[in-house]
Amino acid sequence: MYTYASIGVLFLHPSFMSRLLVDGWQVVIGLETHVQIKSSQKLFSKSPTSLLNRYPNTQYNAFDAAFPGTLPRLNRKCLDLALRAALALNCSIKTRSSFDRKHYFYSDQPAGYQITQHYSPFAVNGQFTAPKLGIPVRIKQIQLEQDTAKSVTDARTRTALIDLDRAGTGLLEIVTEPDFRSSTQAAEYIRSLQETLRALGVSDGNMEAGSFRCDVNVSINRPNEPPGTRCEVKNINSVKFMVAAIEYEIQRQRLLLETNGLVPQETRGFNHDSWKTFKMRAKEDAPEYRYMPDPNLGVLVLGQEHIEKVRREMPLLPAATRARLLETYSSSGVTESNIDVLMNLDVSREIPYDGAPESTIGAVAYFELLCSPGRDPKFVMNWMIQNLLGQLSALGKSFCSDYIAVAQMGELLDLVGTKQMSRSSAKLLLKQMLISPSNTPVKQLAAEMDLLSSVLLNTNTASVSPNEDDILHNVCVRAIAALPREIEAIRNGNDNVYNKVIGWIMRETKGKVDAKQTKNMLKQLIDQ
Repeated sequence: MYTYASIGVLFLHPSFMSRLLVDGWQVVIGLETHVQIKSSQKLFSKSPTSLLNRYPNTQYNAFDAAFPGTLPRLNRKCLDLALRAALALNCSIKTRSSFDRKHYFYSDQPAGYQITQHYSPFAVNGQFTAPKLGIPVRIKQIQLEQDTAKSVTDARTRTALIDLDRAGTGLLEIVTEPDFRSSTQAAEYIRSLQETLRALGVSDGNMEAGSFRCDVNVSINRPNEPPGTRCEVKNINSVKFMVAAIEYEIQRQRLLLETNGLVPQETRGFNHDSWKTFKMRAKEDAPEYRYMPDPNLGVLVLGQEHIEKVRREMPLLPAATRARLLETYSSSGVTESNIDVLMNLDVSREIPYDGAPESTIGAVAYFELLCSPGRDPKFVMNWMIQNLLGQLSALGKSFCSDYIAVAQMGELLDLVGTKQMSRSSAKLLLKQMLISPSNTPVKQLAAEMDLLSSVLLNTNTASVSPNEDDILHNVCVRAIAALPREIEAIRNGNDNVYNKVIGWIMRETKGKVDAKQTKNMLKQLIDQ
């Protein structure tokens, strides 16, 4: 699916005039991305698509297993989601397309062929610009096809097992022109494509689970010379593995060309342990797959009215969402990098398949719901990024709104904002809520853990009235008496020592007092 037919246009395009050279060699990279469509049913059967928590060989029917006499029937939901992807990538939609049989014999291909759109795909000639890439990537074509079954190798018994649950799941194959000149550019394209398809609801984009896989075509040549022989690295399921595979291929091909001047055309795999590519087979060409029109599927006809209906119902693209967030919240102190963090969280989160219960919301929606009652956006953002994400990372978890509901997180922020709980106490409570989720009201949890502030501070003043009965006043007096050297250092102008005194007070009060108000009280007492 990857050709150099338009390479002359590529060299003349102004966006590609500056080319990255590696030891005097120009790198040429093209990508084929295989995207599982987020539909509850498979592409040509009513069998449900497999989920990660399903047992092997429980989600397939007679057609998926290639029983004789079974016939395909196109899933309309898969088609509409495929149209969304094609429109987002600015492709030309063909009103008439068709399906072919791609013949090859592997244990994970029950029928001995794959239904695809090799000769007449439904979308061609697109263009996609990743925000951080800055140059347009040409999309050669997008085609609908079936996914294969899954091969599982048992190292202990040295046997290969076949799980048919994935067989027949709808796939989009998105083929680019060879427009990339480095592994960094290819990685940025993949991340942006993943973000876009998730925002559209087209795919969950989970590379580790195999629902978003890449084939990488790599060749190198001297500047101003024809492109070299390409090698294809198959089924890469991680951006970091893709980068490693490209870098290894560049160096491998360079050594071959500098020693014997020949790079054989072949299909290669990537070893996750050695981080090297390895030969799988000689590269097949179209005649070797013996493509033929599928006799059981007629011409796919798409009406312009239906295409426009799909266009009108499309969700916002990530670029539009990012622009809206900046316009709405930048005046409140939320930065572009803050928004990038939220957007990246939405890219990395796992979204349930269509038809499954979906209580989970993305980080952007989570943030906006927290802000909606009138909370300060910068305050909310800081707590999400610095505390919530930090605690999740320490526990080895990725962001998911199911861990702490919006209402619970909002109540926690309100307790901090109204000075009913100090920040350190709130962090302790947040950790406990993540370790042991509960529907108990947050204030009740704080009270049970004895984390509510003993001193309710007046938020309209910068200091607290130092009455003898005030707990904060008393503990500060005790701190001054217990740490005479530190107090003397403060009186001599060393303000950094305040942190040590405040730490002592926090330990004494179990973090129930506010650090800022504690420092104000200490200053008053020391000055007196």
